[in-house]
Order: sequence, then structure tokens, then C-alpha cells
Amino acid sequence: MTPPAASEGRWSDLDRPPLNATALRRALLRPGGLWTSLDIVESTGSTNTDLSARAAGLVEGAVLVAEEQTAGRGRLDRNWTAPARSGLFLSVLLRPDVPVARWGWLPLLTGVAAATGLARAAGADFALKWPNDLLVKVGGEERKTGGILAERVGNDGVVIGIGINVTLREDELPVPGAGSLALADAISTDRDTLLRALLRSLEDWYGKWRAFNGDPHRSRLQEAYAAGCSTLGLRVRVELPGDRTLIGEAVAIDGDGRLVVTTPDGEDHPIGAGDIVHLRPGG
Repeated sequence: MTPPAASEGRWSDLDRPPLNATALRRALLRPGGLWTSLDIVESTGSTNTDLSARAAGLVEGAVLVAEEQTAGRGRLDRNWTAPARSGLFLSVLLRPDVPVARWGWLPLLTGVAAATGLARAAGADFALKWPNDLLVKVGGEERKTGGILAERVGNDGVVIGIGINVTLREDELPVPGAGSLALADAISTDRDTLLRALLRSLEDWYGKWRAFNGDPHRSRLQEAYAAGCSTLGLRVRVELPGDRTLIGEAVAIDGDGRLVVTTPDGEDHPIGAGDIVHLRPGG
């Protein structure tokens, strides 16, 4: 639920106004559409944790947005934190009526949808780093400005968390190599506009994917992801579970959404999970 407008009196930065819940609901919640509810909270630990806890009593299409996350989680339980109202921090509940074997495409689908929608609304170029990062260029260097985390809930649900740095300044970045839309000279950092664009794009891509029973080829999801993926064609280091590493060239995204890495001996390795480091030539 959205708190009373008391948060307006707490603005510490006039460039970071609160989201307009009423206008967002009016724009996004419509009969027959994917999005069925939209709640905004002033602060929470993790929208994924909160939405997962409530999922059993919710229908598909619930959206939970936080103005501030104090314990946001990325892959491998890494923390995701940012100043209040400096980004988009949200989770959505989906109940895909497609074969479970194809659910692994959901983080990649979300990446394509986010990159597509935000590029149009913000006027910034996005790239996808397999499997769940969104990159923008800051001073000619690709930097992570967004991340995606999908978690299964119950027998038929998936909660997908999305975090996007919007107005973070250089001195606010959590780690070296991070970025934001503002630092990428986006033409718009209006979070209401960006959130509408992101959710509409996600609804569109999710609808196409479901219409083809989750088939990534027929829905053109596999093609779209490969076209926007900056990992492909690069020399990469894959950090695998068990302190194992693999170095090779990222050559393709296969039909299961795995990254195919060709090692110097010519052998192809489909990678389903692991941290990917983009290597410079000779790195």
C-alpha cells in the first residue's frame, strides 16, 4: 500500500520526487491486461522477499515497488542498495502457463523487455550482459545500471525482481563499474515514465512468449536477446560453482537460454549458471 503523502515533506533532493501511485495505477491496471495490482511502499528490505511472502494470496500480475530498498538481493545473495528514490526497485508476480522447462527464459525475457522499454523512454542505449545485468555506456565504458533476479514461489509462480539505477551520481555508486541513466546522459530520468515503459514492455514480451507456449525461437525472444547481448563475441571468464573457472569465447545463446562458451581446444560448453567476466584482449 502507498503511504500517505507524508513522504513529500521528506524530500531531501528535489530531483528525486516520489512515484505517483494513482497515475501509475490508472495507466497500467486495465481489464484484460497483465498487471492486476500495483503497491508502492516507502521503504523495505527486499521487494522480492515481500512479494514472495504474499504470493499465495495474489493473482498473476501483482507489482510491488519500493521507493527505497535496504536489503535488495542480487544473484548469489549479493546486496543491492541505493539512495531513496534514486532508481526503480520493484518485483512482479508471474504464473506462466508454459512448460516449466522454459521458465529459465524469464530473466532473459525481462532483460530484453527492460532494455527495450527503457531505451525508448530514457533515450539511452542498453546492452545485456548474460544472464541478468543491464549495461549502459558512461564515458564510452559499459557499466552495470540494472539487475534482475527471478525466484520461484510455490508450484506455479515466479517473482522477478528488477533494480535500475536512475539518478545515482558518481559519488553514490555502490561499486566501481556501476552506472546510472543520469550518468549515461539519458534524455529522461522521470521514474514514473520509466516505470510505465518498463512494465508495458514486459507485458508485451511476456504475452508474445506465452502465445508461443514459451518457445524462445518462435516468439523471437532468443533472437532479440542475442541481438542485444554484449557478452556474445567476447572473450570471457566463467566463474563456476565449486571455485572452478572456464575461459573462452561466448559464441551463442542456446535454446535453453544457456550461454555457449567455446574454449581454446574448440569444445563448446553450455553454461546454465555462473558469473561472467568480460575480458579485455589478452586478459
